[in-house]
Amino acid sequence: MVILMDHMISWMIAVPFVGIVVMAFIRDQEWIRRIAFGCTMVEVGLAIILWRNFDSTQQGMQFVERVEWMPTFNIQYAVGVDGISILLVLLTALLCPLCVLCSWGAITTRVRAYMSLILLVEGAMIVVFTALDLFLFFMLWELTMIPMYFMIILWGGPNRITAGIKFVLYSLTGSLLLLVGILGLYLNGGHTYDLLVLSEQTYSATTQFWLFLALFLAFAIKMPMVPFHTWLPDAHSEAPTAGSVILAGVLLKMGGYGFLRFCLPLFPEASALFAPYILWLSVLAIVYGGYMALAQSDLKKLVAYSSVSHMGFVTLGIFVFNSQGIQGAILQMFNHGITTAALFISVGQLYDRTHSRAISDYGGLHKPMPKFVALFFLFSVAAFGLPGTCNFIGEFLVLVGTSYTSFAMVLLSMGGIVLAAAYMLWMLQKVALGEPSTKAVEILPDLSNRELATVIPLAILVLWIGLYPGPLMELMDTSVTTLIEKIDISQTQPSSLTMIQ
Repeated sequence: MVILMDHMISWMIAVPFVGIVVMAFIRDQEWIRRIAFGCTMVEVGLAIILWRNFDSTQQGMQFVERVEWMPTFNIQYAVGVDGISILLVLLTALLCPLCVLCSWGAITTRVRAYMSLILLVEGAMIVVFTALDLFLFFMLWELTMIPMYFMIILWGGPNRITAGIKFVLYSLTGSLLLLVGILGLYLNGGHTYDLLVLSEQTYSATTQFWLFLALFLAFAIKMPMVPFHTWLPDAHSEAPTAGSVILAGVLLKMGGYGFLRFCLPLFPEASALFAPYILWLSVLAIVYGGYMALAQSDLKKLVAYSSVSHMGFVTLGIFVFNSQGIQGAILQMFNHGITTAALFISVGQLYDRTHSRAISDYGGLHKPMPKFVALFFLFSVAAFGLPGTCNFIGEFLVLVGTSYTSFAMVLLSMGGIVLAAAYMLWMLQKVALGEPSTKAVEILPDLSNRELATVIPLAILVLWIGLYPGPLMELMDTSVTTLIEKIDISQTQPSSLTMIQ
């Protein structure tokens, strides 16, 4: 047990890659699915052990492992978690077995390759959220792009090639900016890639300005923030169900994590300088995303544009620089991963039956599919933040934090919540209520046991976090307090950043 705890994160990183190797020697497709599911469930078990042994009262990184990798360039294999990153590790571990389950019957060609891509992106994401060496972080950041690209172009919809290329072009642009920022940190931070060492350095006004700008744009493209969001609806609409779940549930969180791990602690003065512009862009994303979702006739694009709106709350909470806002933003990232994954899985379950994502092709599903409609209703109302569901807590905390900065922003953001309620309830009315649009819809089968096993864990989390978010709040509290103190200390010091305007 001691050996397991001392190398817990390494075990979590290794399991998916071991699963890929094992599947390479298996020909039976059913066994390939079982091995992939078994590996992802082992990850869930390890993530729970990590969570239960994490000391939420302790500052700094825990479960830290360091091994010299390329000493000539001061590059290490260095990993660890704090109260911020552990939540995203838990989210990654939770969603991957559901990706395997929702693909069980839907993916019948190149099953080994598909399941290997799910395990590959899981292992890469664990490294991204735990890396303490910037070279290691960048390598695995890049690696996460490859599985998603192949999922889109090999198993996607009719416009998959265009969507895949657009996704890669945007991702590569963000990666180049990220590389520029990391090299800038290396050159200005004592020729080291160690994140903990770099976070203790003091950077000049000019250095903060340009490095913040490079890293911010890289993370803004990944989230994506308006106006860098145009790749997201296309990627979602063409990706298979598991691809959409991974993209919305986990990969988008890399942007928010980057803001919290890099921009705020490393460049607090530059963060304060750019904050007013970022806050208004966030409000614009909330309202614009809701407005665009209201205009959609495709179920997947509606959920995709809702993601643009919901991630606007994340950046809004991060850049108000107070504990309520940042805790709300982190909780919103976790909650958005749950509700949006659930919505994409539900849309995928409908698509598997009818091969249509058009809202107009449905109607009256409450009669043939009562179990589906009950769960779909829960996920839809959770998406617009109904009290008692998980999204309400995150959005409420973000709005409380924002109220200390600008009440006008709070009012406009609440307008985005109203839009979310409008498009979600309209979609529910069209899909679930009324009369069936065709005779075929009247005889659609309800959810199977495997499909229920895919979505019921998410339904439990939606209600559990909505009614009792205390454990998650306690998990991140010390890390958020430490981050806020660092920002407050830096903002009391004289700054020449205002001259670079």
